[in-house]
Amino acid sequence: LGGGGLGALGEHEEGGALLHKDFRLFLTAGPPPTPTAQLIPPSVLQACIKVTSEAPTGLRANMKRALAHFSGDMLESCSKDAEYKSMVFSLCFFHAVVIERRQFGRQGWNASYPFASGDLMICNGVLFNYLENCVHVPWEDLRYLVGEIMYGGHISDTWDRRVCATYLEQMLRPGLFAGGLELAPGFAAPPLCDLDGYQAFVDEHLATTSPHLFGLHPNAEVDVLTKRADSLFADIVQMQAAASASARGLAGGGAAGAETAAVQECIAEILERLPETFVMDDLACRIGSNGRSPMVGVVLQECQRANVLLGEVRRSLVELSLGLEGVLTVNQAMDELYRDLLHDHVPRAWAARAYPSLKPLGAWLDDLVVRIGELDLWCTDFKVPACVWLPGLFNPIAFLTAVKQLTSRKNGWALDRMGLACEVTKKEKGGISAPREGVYVHGLHLEGARWDIKMGELEQCRVKEMLPALPVIHLRALPGEKVAALGAGSYLCPLYRTRSRGPTFVHAFFLKTSHEPLRWILAGVCMLMAV
Repeated sequence: LGGGGLGALGEHEEGGALLHKDFRLFLTAGPPPTPTAQLIPPSVLQACIKVTSEAPTGLRANMKRALAHFSGDMLESCSKDAEYKSMVFSLCFFHAVVIERRQFGRQGWNASYPFASGDLMICNGVLFNYLENCVHVPWEDLRYLVGEIMYGGHISDTWDRRVCATYLEQMLRPGLFAGGLELAPGFAAPPLCDLDGYQAFVDEHLATTSPHLFGLHPNAEVDVLTKRADSLFADIVQMQAAASASARGLAGGGAAGAETAAVQECIAEILERLPETFVMDDLACRIGSNGRSPMVGVVLQECQRANVLLGEVRRSLVELSLGLEGVLTVNQAMDELYRDLLHDHVPRAWAARAYPSLKPLGAWLDDLVVRIGELDLWCTDFKVPACVWLPGLFNPIAFLTAVKQLTSRKNGWALDRMGLACEVTKKEKGGISAPREGVYVHGLHLEGARWDIKMGELEQCRVKEMLPALPVIHLRALPGEKVAALGAGSYLCPLYRTRSRGPTFVHAFFLKTSHEPLRWILAGVCMLMAV
């Protein structure tokens, strides 16, 4: 049945049409992607008996559901009994981990992936065939098939593939059959037993879901709970807004007049604080024909982007102000801007012309004013600042490319074979002078770890210290092989613009560590520009 058929059924139900006493209708449905995509009529929902099947929550529940897909006969069917049973248990645990890791948001996975029981059973079939036809266990082949094809087929993000591969390196490796191999911190592989024994082992030894079992820091759980609370309060505010809108319709225009006054005050405040646009012709004259360089090109592009954003902000605010005064007819775009200003949200038209940001409107405006101020200082003499505020750029990738271009021209190196070496210094921004080679940048933060300034390496972050700041960082452009040699044994850390990660990726840098890099991979450690 499609939407039309269900609609007709709802009309029959509402119209009191007589149905045959033996008529039964069984519907299987999932949650709609959006509230407006709801297809089942309310009358049908109210009249039916509903049976729901929800995904289990918690690592133990997911592990038990994964084991429930197997029978005792299935576990006894392989000629390599010990290898097959041990690897099936490990695969079930891997399946439970990758599913439950989703609860930790973007620190868990950069995107939401539809891992399902079918992936587990297909991997089981591959495992069975390999064990039956190979003399020795092909660990590398199995890890590749599971991590890059079966489960990896869902994964679109490079850094999530690295997490998946790291889990498999820990869970599918020699030593698994002897028992006692740690599949996760505090959870070792069980001794050889039957299906009931594995279920009992899970009940007895697998603790309640803890970030440690996933390789994450406890701060990840704090962040999840905080976001849940924020979501709850946002829903409450939205319900209050709907209730107040209904009350305004009943009570008259007094409350509406107060809201309009608040929005007009907000418009006046923003227009007063909004910086002036850059005069591009004046900047071009000051540069001259001989002053063009990659860095000058970057700052000019930044000024152009700033002008586009400032122009849209000023135009839309003036237009809305005239609409509220009755000079212009209020259209849909003006109405959306009105509601965004009222609820302290960054309007979509502004965000589309700006930089990625998760801040509310007030903090976003403060950030914008500071960014324009930094650009204004840079345009004074067009010299690269002694320490560049990297998060303040509209396009930081262009700036990092310009760093490589300058070194490439100076040394005659091929640009496409160059990389950026990252050295976290002990310096602070104030009173610093420009380096002889490369650039200094500041304003970056770590998520999932902290930087030990004394030891000069990554270290476990402190509890409730969510986003510790990094000191000044020295970036140098070097040939790719030298960057790789300097990064040997280090953690390749991705840099993102916001905590949304994913499409806000900028670059990846090697950070020194005395621990195994896999520790930081599973912890979801990254650098952030906007916090």
